[in-house]
Amino acid sequence: MSRRLLLSSLLPASFIAVPAHASGPYLQEQSAKEVGRAFSGGAASADDASTIFFNPAGMTELGQVNISLNAHFLFVDSAQSNNASTRTIPGVPSPVAIGGNNGGNPFSQPILVPTGYFSFRVNQSPVWLGLGISAPFGLKVKYDDGFFGRYDSINSDLKTVDIQPSMAIRLGDNFSIGGGLDIQQIDVKLSNALPNVSPLLPDGMARVTGDGMTLGWNVGVLAKAGAWHFGASYRSRMKHDLDGSYNVSGLLGPLAPANTTLAARGHVTLPDSATVSAMYGAGKRFRIMATGKWFNWSQFRQIEIDPLGAAPSISVQNYKDAWSGALRAEYDVTPKLTLRSGTLYDTTPTRDSYRTTRVPDGDRTWATAGATYKVGRNIEVNLSYAHIFVKSEPLNRVDTFYAGTPAQIVTTTNSTNSGNADEIATSVTFRL
Repeated sequence: MSRRLLLSSLLPASFIAVPAHASGPYLQEQSAKEVGRAFSGGAASADDASTIFFNPAGMTELGQVNISLNAHFLFVDSAQSNNASTRTIPGVPSPVAIGGNNGGNPFSQPILVPTGYFSFRVNQSPVWLGLGISAPFGLKVKYDDGFFGRYDSINSDLKTVDIQPSMAIRLGDNFSIGGGLDIQQIDVKLSNALPNVSPLLPDGMARVTGDGMTLGWNVGVLAKAGAWHFGASYRSRMKHDLDGSYNVSGLLGPLAPANTTLAARGHVTLPDSATVSAMYGAGKRFRIMATGKWFNWSQFRQIEIDPLGAAPSISVQNYKDAWSGALRAEYDVTPKLTLRSGTLYDTTPTRDSYRTTRVPDGDRTWATAGATYKVGRNIEVNLSYAHIFVKSEPLNRVDTFYAGTPAQIVTTTNSTNSGNADEIATSVTFRL
């Protein structure tokens, strides 16, 4: 069989995991205070500089200077259960079982996500400027050697860094608008095993790396009516073009011509989102908040990979829109100490037949608690805890390797994902 045909038929199988991972779960780790609120303050609370991410219009509530430095520590427990995963053998009519272990817990412990925000008022004008640095999308998953789902994934490492210069303008005593740019960098590293013709032979390996940078935007409004605050914001989708490489190694016999390293380009679109929030109790000791959020995942239907030296491939993803709803209450126990708790429910955008072990995801329910203590007139510290219950979800993934050649192999990864997560978040806020 020709090398070009073999490469063209190999690429869709090994690249198919890119979109599911590169657009994977949205990271809700932008603000330690909002963790304690189960992110129910969102677009309406506007009480530290992290409002730059949730609703830049909220900067008009922050005074002259506000700095918020956050650290989030994630402890994720995840496991895959093998439900009779199989592969075919060329020339053999019946598939055979894929052996191997469950891959262990693929998440490092803990995962650190830092964020930082800075805002200031321009003299005594109605204009505020700000800068936020966050990581809105990311995942790092690595399974043990011999994982039964190795033909789907072994290592998945996605990092995004979002730099957000922002502006807010107070248009009156009760109404503000804001907006900003999102300068987002993305870095992706993926690997998965490749089956050789005989299951008695060791597996080959496919590795993908890529990075890119793109530009997006965000807008928000904040309205006040007595003890009520209302906020709404929108963040644009991020269209990334990735430049990188694709490496195949370890293929034997008739598959050996596919061992190579190619330059490659990928195209990944991360979704736009809209947030609405309401808060009652502004200026009072007791406050309640609610937030609804929508993610436009349904526009993420496919990804195109353009390798140099092989035909382009298109991988269908068929994501669905996701949404979340959150509610919380907080109380100023003393002028220095505030306690809070909240709950949040958010849905996964993945579907059973398209889900991948790269993104061991399911619908999630959060239970959170937190506290703020004012160390002095201009400094406060926040500590929050969240437990995230992740719904067990089935995975029934079919991948075809070397399609259209005599060596065609079909793998079926049948699995059930289970797990949960804990998060500890802390921050320091400085006000001038």
